[in-house]
Amino acid sequence: MARSAKAVPWFLFAAGGTVTAFVLPVMLFVTNLAPALGLFDGALSYEGMSNFVGTWIVKLALLGIIGLAVWHAAHRLRVCAHDFGIRADTIVAVIVYGLAALGTIATIIALLRI
Repeated sequence: MARSAKAVPWFLFAAGGTVTAFVLPVMLFVTNLAPALGLFDGALSYEGMSNFVGTWIVKLALLGIIGLAVWHAAHRLRVCAHDFGIRADTIVAVIVYGLAALGTIATIIALLRI
Protein backbone atom coordinates (compact mmCIF):
# COMPACT_ATOMS: atom_id res chain seq x y z
CA MET A 1 0.00 0.00 0.00
CA ALA A 2 1.36 3.41 -0.97
CA ARG A 3 1.91 6.02 1.71
CA SER A 4 -0.13 9.18 1.54
CA ALA A 5 0.33 12.63 3.04
CA LYS A 6 -3.43 13.11 3.32
CA ALA A 7 -3.54 12.05 6.96
CA VAL A 8 -2.24 15.37 8.29
CA PRO A 9 -4.82 17.63 6.59
CA TRP A 10 -7.60 15.19 7.45
CA PHE A 11 -6.52 15.09 11.09
CA LEU A 12 -6.47 18.89 11.29
CA PHE A 13 -9.84 19.05 9.51
CA ALA A 14 -11.49 16.53 11.82
CA ALA A 15 -9.95 17.92 15.00
CA GLY A 16 -10.79 21.48 13.99
CA GLY A 17 -14.40 20.60 13.24
CA THR A 18 -14.83 18.71 16.48
CA VAL A 19 -13.22 21.35 18.68
CA THR A 20 -15.10 24.15 16.93
CA ALA A 21 -18.43 22.36 17.25
CA PHE A 22 -18.04 21.68 20.97
CA VAL A 23 -16.10 24.69 22.28
CA LEU A 24 -17.10 27.66 20.11
CA PRO A 25 -20.78 27.75 21.19
CA VAL A 26 -19.72 27.76 24.84
CA MET A 27 -17.18 30.53 24.21
CA LEU A 28 -19.81 32.59 22.39
CA PHE A 29 -22.29 32.10 25.22
CA VAL A 30 -19.82 33.03 27.94
CA THR A 31 -18.45 36.10 26.16
CA ASN A 32 -21.60 37.42 24.45
CA LEU A 33 -24.92 36.11 25.76
CA ALA A 34 -24.12 35.58 29.44
CA PRO A 35 -23.07 39.20 30.11
CA ALA A 36 -26.25 40.44 28.42
CA LEU A 37 -28.25 38.21 30.77
CA GLY A 38 -26.40 39.59 33.81
CA LEU A 39 -24.36 36.45 34.45
CA PHE A 40 -20.68 36.57 35.42
CA ASP A 41 -20.85 40.10 36.82
CA GLY A 42 -17.36 41.59 36.83
CA ALA A 43 -15.69 38.40 35.67
CA LEU A 44 -15.74 39.57 32.08
CA SER A 45 -14.24 42.97 32.81
CA TYR A 46 -11.07 43.94 30.98
CA GLU A 47 -8.91 43.24 34.02
CA GLY A 48 -10.58 39.90 34.70
CA MET A 49 -10.28 38.70 31.12
CA SER A 50 -6.72 40.00 30.82
CA ASN A 51 -5.69 38.06 33.92
CA PHE A 52 -7.52 34.96 32.71
CA VAL A 53 -6.13 34.99 29.17
CA GLY A 54 -2.68 35.92 30.46
CA THR A 55 -2.10 32.42 31.87
CA TRP A 56 -0.14 30.02 29.70
CA ILE A 57 -2.73 27.21 29.87
CA VAL A 58 -5.50 29.48 28.54
CA LYS A 59 -3.20 30.78 25.81
CA LEU A 60 -2.44 27.20 24.82
CA ALA A 61 -6.14 26.32 24.79
CA LEU A 62 -6.98 29.39 22.69
CA LEU A 63 -4.18 28.52 20.28
CA GLY A 64 -5.62 25.03 19.91
CA ILE A 65 -9.17 26.26 19.41
CA ILE A 66 -8.35 29.05 16.97
CA GLY A 67 -5.59 27.17 15.16
CA LEU A 68 -7.66 24.05 14.59
CA ALA A 69 -10.66 26.12 13.47
CA VAL A 70 -8.47 27.91 10.90
CA TRP A 71 -7.12 24.61 9.53
CA HIS A 72 -10.66 23.20 9.41
CA ALA A 73 -11.80 26.24 7.41
CA ALA A 74 -8.82 25.92 5.06
CA HIS A 75 -9.68 22.32 4.23
CA ARG A 76 -13.33 23.24 3.67
CA LEU A 77 -12.28 26.05 1.32
CA ARG A 78 -10.07 23.62 -0.60
CA VAL A 79 -12.95 21.19 -1.07
CA CYS A 80 -15.32 24.05 -2.01
CA ALA A 81 -12.87 25.24 -4.67
CA HIS A 82 -12.86 21.73 -6.12
CA ASP A 83 -16.68 21.65 -6.06
CA PHE A 84 -16.79 24.98 -7.91
CA GLY A 85 -14.69 23.50 -10.70
CA ILE A 86 -11.24 24.78 -9.79
CA ARG A 87 -9.12 21.75 -10.63
CA ALA A 88 -5.70 23.23 -9.83
CA ASP A 89 -5.69 21.37 -6.52
CA THR A 90 -2.00 21.84 -5.77
CA ILE A 91 -2.21 25.61 -6.19
CA VAL A 92 -5.41 25.83 -4.14
CA ALA A 93 -3.90 23.63 -1.42
CA VAL A 94 -0.77 25.79 -1.21
CA ILE A 95 -2.88 28.97 -0.99
CA VAL A 96 -5.45 27.83 1.59
CA TYR A 97 -3.03 25.88 3.77
CA GLY A 98 -0.53 28.75 3.52
CA LEU A 99 -3.23 31.13 4.74
CA ALA A 100 -4.04 28.68 7.55
CA ALA A 101 -0.37 28.63 8.54
CA LEU A 102 -0.28 32.45 8.50
CA GLY A 103 -3.46 32.53 10.60
CA THR A 104 -1.91 30.17 13.12
CA ILE A 105 1.27 32.24 13.27
CA ALA A 106 -0.79 35.43 13.70
CA THR A 107 -2.66 33.74 16.55
CA ILE A 108 0.61 32.78 18.23
CA ILE A 109 1.92 36.35 17.91
CA ALA A 110 -1.31 37.83 19.25
CA LEU A 111 -1.35 35.45 22.22
CA LEU A 112 2.30 36.14 23.04
CA ARG A 113 1.55 39.88 23.18
CA ILE A 114 -1.07 39.40 25.89
